[in-house]
Amino acid sequence: MKQFCILFFSCCLTASLFALPNGNWKQKAESPDFLHRAVKQVTDVIVYDIYSPPVASRIYAYVAIAGYEAAMQQNPHYISFAGQLHDLNPVPADAEEYCYALASVQAILSVGKALIISENRIEDFRKRILQEFEKTGMPRKIFDNSLLHGKVVADHILEWAARDNYKQTRSSPKYSVAEDEGTWKPTPPAYFKAVEPHWNEIRTFVIDSAQEFQPLSAVQFSTEKNSQFYKEALKVYDAGLKLTLKQKQIALFWDCNPFKMNIHGHVMYATKKISPGGHWMNITRIACKKAGADFFRSAEAYAWVAIALADSFISCWDEKYRSNVIRPETYINQYIDGHWIPLLQTPPFPEYTSGHSVISTTASIVLTKLFGKNFSFVDSSETEFGLPVRTFSSFEAAALEAANSRFYGGIHYMPSILNGIAEGREIGDFMLLKLKTRR
Repeated sequence: MKQFCILFFSCCLTASLFALPNGNWKQKAESPDFLHRAVKQVTDVIVYDIYSPPVASRIYAYVAIAGYEAAMQQNPHYISFAGQLHDLNPVPADAEEYCYALASVQAILSVGKALIISENRIEDFRKRILQEFEKTGMPRKIFDNSLLHGKVVADHILEWAARDNYKQTRSSPKYSVAEDEGTWKPTPPAYFKAVEPHWNEIRTFVIDSAQEFQPLSAVQFSTEKNSQFYKEALKVYDAGLKLTLKQKQIALFWDCNPFKMNIHGHVMYATKKISPGGHWMNITRIACKKAGADFFRSAEAYAWVAIALADSFISCWDEKYRSNVIRPETYINQYIDGHWIPLLQTPPFPEYTSGHSVISTTASIVLTKLFGKNFSFVDSSETEFGLPVRTFSSFEAAALEAANSRFYGGIHYMPSILNGIAEGREIGDFMLLKLKTRR
């Protein structure tokens, strides 16, 4: 009897040891860390390839939507974006058993690879992370089903993306700089051409059109010293001469210039950073980790923020090229002080409204809905670019600082910031009314 008991327990122990990998693979494979790393890899490639802020926002939107749609089909509490986002048809369902986390990462990286230049960087990362999924002990059939489902979702999203008019805008007429004195002109040191003058032709995601949330009219141009325009320019000029250390730190932290030209003597070289949208996607990751968000909730957060960013850029760019307002640097150099230089390098597109003010406000409204009004966090988004962390009491506080940073940096007049905040708030509130991801 004793020998029988020993043999019986030995068999049980052996069986449990063999069953251990399969029994635990889900817990390992469904870690949201896989999702965060996949999105961060897309950000790193966007920085490497130097995409403009509007184009970067488009990439983020399709990548994040693909990741969400690939995952949500296995969770009855979440709702598809199909029928909610313009022209998005239902994503094909898969009756086979699959790992939603692996399918989501596969969809993210497949879409990301298709929308960027440096495909090999995405592909090398994909191969490495797939090896990590394999090491979880996931059954081979589920592994293969997951990759297939992720690809099906990616193909569906890419087919949808191909109809957003982006390709057509690549061959649109080049922007012609107007001769009248009140309009935008290229700025030093590189005098880059206008960025994405036809971005308002891109299909929107949630808002009905690029013009739906048109802000108040820009201040009328004037060179008269008693005019409002001159006074607003003078405020930028005076602030630039009296910047405190804290104001400089704020401006540099939110600079988010994807391609800055540096000049030292006769040497000119470029430095690359995340775009404003990339900064808010990083904040999304930080919020998810602090909140302990699982894979589904994290995928939901990325999708919400990415969609908000994309529509905000379309709305803002529509106004930029309609009002075509001259930048502070150009105006101040011509009518106030020919030697004045802003703290930040002036971006190559018209001034009104402030892009960071619009998109940061919209993103903050979405994140507040997802994580709460008084969600404090430490923003380490810029540490990899040599800047220290900043702490915020809420997403709204971060967005307000991002908006004001453009005034400190000398690249926006205050009306552009205030009206940009109002524009972003309207877009954000509209999205909260229109979009649903929970049953």
